[in-house]
Amino acid sequence: MIKKRLLDLLKEEKKYIYGQVIWKYLQFICHVLIIYMITGLLMDILSDSNRVYWGGMVNNYMLPISIMALIRFFAFKMEARDAFLASADVKKALRKKIYEKLLSLGISYKKHISKAELTQLSTEGVEQLEIYFGKYLSQFIYSISAPVVLFIILLRANVKASIVLFVMVPLLPLSIFAVQTIANKLLGKYWEKYAGLSDNFLNSVEGLTTLKIYSRDEERADLLDKEAEDFRKITMKVLIMQLNSIIVMDTFSYGGAAVGIAVALSEFFKGKVTLQGALMIILLSAEFFLPLRKLGSYFHIALNGMAASDRIFKFLDIPEEEEKTADIDINDTNISLEGVSFTYDEGQNEALKNISFNIMAGSFLSVVGPSGCGKSTLAKIFTGENRNYLGSIKIGNVELSDISSKRLTGIFTYCTYNSYIFKGTIRDNLLMGNPEATEVAMYEALKKVRLYDFVKRNKEGLDFNISEKAANLSGGQRQRLAIARALLHDTPFYIFDEAASNVDIESEECIMKAFKELCPKKTVIFISHRIKNTVDSDKIIMLQDGEMIESGTYKELDEKGSKFHDLAIYQLELESYGNGKRLQREEKLDDSIELETMEEEVRGGESDE
Repeated sequence: MIKKRLLDLLKEEKKYIYGQVIWKYLQFICHVLIIYMITGLLMDILSDSNRVYWGGMVNNYMLPISIMALIRFFAFKMEARDAFLASADVKKALRKKIYEKLLSLGISYKKHISKAELTQLSTEGVEQLEIYFGKYLSQFIYSISAPVVLFIILLRANVKASIVLFVMVPLLPLSIFAVQTIANKLLGKYWEKYAGLSDNFLNSVEGLTTLKIYSRDEERADLLDKEAEDFRKITMKVLIMQLNSIIVMDTFSYGGAAVGIAVALSEFFKGKVTLQGALMIILLSAEFFLPLRKLGSYFHIALNGMAASDRIFKFLDIPEEEEKTADIDINDTNISLEGVSFTYDEGQNEALKNISFNIMAGSFLSVVGPSGCGKSTLAKIFTGENRNYLGSIKIGNVELSDISSKRLTGIFTYCTYNSYIFKGTIRDNLLMGNPEATEVAMYEALKKVRLYDFVKRNKEGLDFNISEKAANLSGGQRQRLAIARALLHDTPFYIFDEAASNVDIESEECIMKAFKELCPKKTVIFISHRIKNTVDSDKIIMLQDGEMIESGTYKELDEKGSKFHDLAIYQLELESYGNGKRLQREEKLDDSIELETMEEEVRGGESDE
């Protein structure tokens, strides 16, 4: 019923928990005194005492009762304030821990938790703990001790009735414990279903256009309906469990109070307790059980919060990399790979197998190969997303694995074909690459990617508003804006992973020129499926099935029978197919000039047949 790890979240907030207990006891004492005064007033009325005259009644009863009622109201307000402060501070602390965990995991967090579940835990999951910290903990402390205090108070009235009431009290928490064993399993399934439904719902909303294109929206809707129905069923089971437990708690609470009242009346008729004592026991008998009954009502909500906390702590317990302090020497940025291998999951085939090559500082390296050959896997190793590689990767004399993920983001700029564009303005997105960038620098970057004219045509200019997921930009505009942002990010290394794959030919040529202009001051790792874009590379490596099968300059690889040559010819055949130009695999691509000439002939539609 008490989760130690949740308690460890409390620092200064503990004073608010103890404060709530103090305010509860003040309310309790005021309640007992009010009952005592009311029963005293009734006794004076029955005895026709002079104390019941207007002046005596006001001074001896009404005034003290009013004062006690005001104190009780004040204590209630202060309890509510402390409850709010306790839960608010802890929720803030917990969300901060989740955020710090995300920062420490870096871009690799996606391997451990989905966006939907992370959002759910950070919002509703944390909110579920409000009752636990704001109500449950203080009520737990109060509920254990309040019946003992009340037992001591009522002993003076009648020992037998007090003992009977006190003995009946443990039956209530026993019923709560019995329910807990069932509730833990049920709530675990509840959160599992909830997370699954949220994940699929978010995924469906994000992919709604694709579902419509392939006419699979109804099929996905049916799947969501099924998952929603499963969630409804588990929700109903949770509600049934809670309602049944409330019936059990009410039975013990009111049944126990009834037994105590019956004993008190029996003792009164036997003359073993005064009328005032019997009235005190009758009016206060429910107070033995109400604190625990109230605890029971908080218990189910708190239990839901504890189930959510299990998932939160599971995320917080994801192993982090050891603190890395190594840094590169800016004057020695050669990269060497020796026997690098990588596997995503145990038992799967290796995504990379024994890769070895060197990248000279300030050079332009191209990585080519068919889809699924390991190009992006290699890029993600450099950026720290794929950390558990085998072999050695050194920047100068520093092992890549000894550099923290945070530091790697200041060493490598990684731009992909689907880099995210944020809602806001063009300026906001560009400043993300370099917060100190001037308007001149931003416009210069936009010119390099052929986005300058588009920005200038709009009245807003750099303050042009971009909608969510850049829905008001074309795919090519989104990609060019992402490249412009990357060009503004000043780092020693740039990785462009199919970054120019969705742009027109003219823009592609400008972008490739911008990439090459980064050298020799920067090192560029260019990943592409288009052989044409690798012509001016200082070095090309070709991957296939995770292995490096060829490496060298363009001229060195353009040899009859090489895999690189075959891939180049195949691509030109595909590009020329619609224009009636057929290339023979025996043709050799001697150099970049010949390649450009052949492509121009293809575009002109000239046929050798």
